[in-house]
Amino acid sequence: MALTLPPHPDPLAGRIHRDGLLHDLSYAFGGPFHYLLPERFDANLAAFRAALAEAGVEGRVYYAKKANKAAVFAERCAGTGAGVDVASHGELREALGHGVRGEDLVVTGPAKADRLLRTAALQGSLIAVDSPDELERVLELDAPRPVRVLLRRHPPAQPRSRFGLDGEQLDAALLRCAAAGDRLRMEGFSFHLSGYEVRPRADLAGELVDLCRRARALGLRADRISIGGGFAVDYTAAGHWAAFLAEQGPGHYHADRSFTPGDFYPYHSPVAGADALRAVLAARPGGAGATLAERLREAGVALLLEPGRALLDRAGSSVFRVQGVKDRAGYGIVTVDGTSLSLSEQWFNSEYLPDPALLPAEPADGESPAGPTGPPTTDDGPYRACVGGASCLDSDLLSWRKIAFPRRPRIGDLLVYPNTAGYQMDSNESPFHDLPLPPKVVLHGRGGRLRWRLDQRPAV
Repeated sequence: MALTLPPHPDPLAGRIHRDGLLHDLSYAFGGPFHYLLPERFDANLAAFRAALAEAGVEGRVYYAKKANKAAVFAERCAGTGAGVDVASHGELREALGHGVRGEDLVVTGPAKADRLLRTAALQGSLIAVDSPDELERVLELDAPRPVRVLLRRHPPAQPRSRFGLDGEQLDAALLRCAAAGDRLRMEGFSFHLSGYEVRPRADLAGELVDLCRRARALGLRADRISIGGGFAVDYTAAGHWAAFLAEQGPGHYHADRSFTPGDFYPYHSPVAGADALRAVLAARPGGAGATLAERLREAGVALLLEPGRALLDRAGSSVFRVQGVKDRAGYGIVTVDGTSLSLSEQWFNSEYLPDPALLPAEPADGESPAGPTGPPTTDDGPYRACVGGASCLDSDLLSWRKIAFPRRPRIGDLLVYPNTAGYQMDSNESPFHDLPLPPKVVLHGRGGRLRWRLDQRPAV
């Protein structure tokens, strides 16, 4: 029995698949590529801003740049006045190079390099201080203006987290900030919280509002908090996800590989994206009293957030060309022209589960509709196959799952993995075997015609 996980219907993706442009691009690049839809990014950003406005909460959205390296998304942030969350000197440089102002950057990550701290201070960026020694390094910077900082709180509900200052360290850091005078502008607090649950975020955000009041009593500014990311993306319908989890087992995967439900990203979420922000704002920290939105308004505290995947929902897909198909007992192995490094869920010892679309090859002039592989034989019915990469590693599989294709794939067909812009495209890519990294193509669909250009990053 085939195991499927169909993505939500996407009319724009259907139009792109029918247009023929993807085949042209595959031919032009001679390998896999990713396509990007910046208008979708704009719509997701607008939805988060609308959620803040509806709640009457002053806030700021920072795009978590680590979720996708593409230049076009930093360009959209610069054009719309959104902020960018960076965690390395390279990310900071890229954001600046695409027009994002230094004061619109928030610098996160643990144990930041000296060069990153120095550049952030010079550019007026907001720095999330993660440890006592990092605070001391910030205070030692010779900056022409006060260095803007948030103090990152270690999450008590996740004691194994490696991020942030515990209660005792936070108390000492507040006193240190108060004594720093004009060298430092302590603007508030932040946290990094794993998972996608609403209640823990609201509870910890409520604690940060109280911390702002304490900091103000020491003469510090403390007028904003950052709750980071963790806004889920809903890839598939509830029924499809429940059926998948109930049915999946080793027999559904190549080499009888075993996954547990906890190994997978939650591909269905009843509350996702901007609706998840609405739920956090409507929650009551501690389970009683005022909502988080009410507490923020009453305390005059702004809410900062750093979504990555949620801003990239349906903003891009990954395209691979079929290079060969071999039959095994009861299923097949499809080999494509890229590697599993382009679907980074493998990095987490997991699997990217939404079903890829199979686009028939377009025959060249003078070829039969079957293409260069000869006439079809028994490939006109459902065909289960895993998807392997072009490397010589036995573990290089884009999909260990035996996907239910409508027919046996053929050389020259395209596989389009949907909705991969969030973390899948380049978190783990490598030019292994001297294979080039898949290029990124920006698509626009105005006026009934699809147009494309290469994504551009500044020269370094």
